[in-house]
Amino acid sequence: MKNIKIIITILLFLSGLNLFSQQVIEVKHKSEANLVIYVTNKKSEATLIVYKTEYKSDSNKNPGVWYYTKYKSDAYYKIYNSIRKSEANEIVFFTNYKSEAGYKKK
Repeated sequence: MKNIKIIITILLFLSGLNLFSQQVIEVKHKSEANLVIYVTNKKSEATLIVYKTEYKSDSNKNPGVWYYTKYKSDAYYKIYNSIRKSEANEIVFFTNYKSEAGYKKK
């Protein structure tokens, strides 16, 4: 009985790790996406500043640090890049600095 509790605790912990993961994949159709973004080249327009990381381990609780994965099943966010700002859930600006990543303060 004690072993079952330990196993359940470990499984719950491991499944919870993906809840904070910012692994993303770009999809071709809006209907596949759970996040629609509009990419701007003006930082002042952005609601979310994103830093693309090359390392999966960097994609943690910070909503602005994104790791682009190759597989849809690994992605927490399936993003669609809209050409219309009005369709977007988030207006995104990509930065070269990890320290700037996150939701923009108002």
